[in-house]
Amino acid sequence: VRNLFSAIRRLYSCAPTVVVNSAGCLTHSFLLNTDERAFDEMVRVNLKGTFLITQEAAREMMADGATKATNGNPQMDRSIVNISTILGSTGFPKMSCYVAAKSGVIGFTKSAALELAPYAIRCNTVLPGVTDTPLLSPLDEETVQKLIRRSAMRREGKPEDIASVCVFLASPRSSYVTGAAIEVTGGLSA
Repeated sequence: VRNLFSAIRRLYSCAPTVVVNSAGCLTHSFLLNTDERAFDEMVRVNLKGTFLITQEAAREMMADGATKATNGNPQMDRSIVNISTILGSTGFPKMSCYVAAKSGVIGFTKSAALELAPYAIRCNTVLPGVTDTPLLSPLDEETVQKLIRRSAMRREGKPEDIASVCVFLASPRSSYVTGAAIEVTGGLSA
């Protein structure tokens, strides 16, 4: 992770002002048939990866001038956006390991927002519903359709639906938004 941020600094001569953590993997199996390795993989990729990138991004942002706000006026506005899932709030059968890790991302992001806000670094999480991405590939068609039927809009989301919310959270238009978990689900949790 440090090598990644060192490479960014070499390329751009500064730390990033926006970081979007979107790495993820999914396993789909009955709880009692899931081995410890699968659980560890879900936590390593979905939660630990988010932690490591967020931590190093914040260090780099602070080294590059994100300083404590004075009189409530931040010196610079930086943004970290972590991608979780609405299932991190609701649960879903045969996804307990994935849901546990992604639920952790939600709590971690809220805590990071509280710690980093004094340094003008905003942290938010986006909670996609069923979205047409390669992440769905481990799921059988019946499971995908079950998720789609649960949503009010009765369709899959598009990557652009998620990206537009990330762009908003990265922009100055969201300067008063931190610690939020924004649902982009087509009404899956409505």
